[in-house]
This record gives sequence, structure tokens and C-alpha cells, in this order.
Amino acid sequence: MVEHHDHDSGMKDKAKGLKDKAMGEAKDTFGDMTNDASTKAKGKAQKAQGEVEKKVGEAKDNYKDRHEDR
Repeated sequence: MVEHHDHDSGMKDKAKGLKDKAMGEAKDTFGDMTNDASTKAKGKAQKAQGEVEKKVGEAKDNYKDRHEDR
């Protein structure tokens, strides 16, 4: 018997990814405005993390869509 869990969907990962991308963009911009290389670097890293989380969520959704009818 295969159990399907709604919490396994990629929605949470995609939402977290979008939040991290937005926060990273804000830090990156703030680092530019204040000439703070550390804040800018943290922002770039957080944006990259957000992109990865978004892709994980998309992959989970694709997997779920492909295997839902089995």
C-alpha cells in the first residue's frame, strides 16, 4: 500500500525558495547601497539557496504528478 502525504508536495519548498530569494535580493541590494561586501555576499548566497529550494519543490511536484496515478 502506498501512502500519499500532502506535506510531501513541493509547495513548501517553492514558497521557502521564493522567500529566500526575495530576502537575498534585499540583502544584496542593501550591501550595494552601503558598500558592505559581506552583506552583499550573504544576499547572493541566500538567493542561490532560494533558487535551489524552488527547484527541489518543482522536482517534488513533478515526481508527484508522474506517480500520482499509479
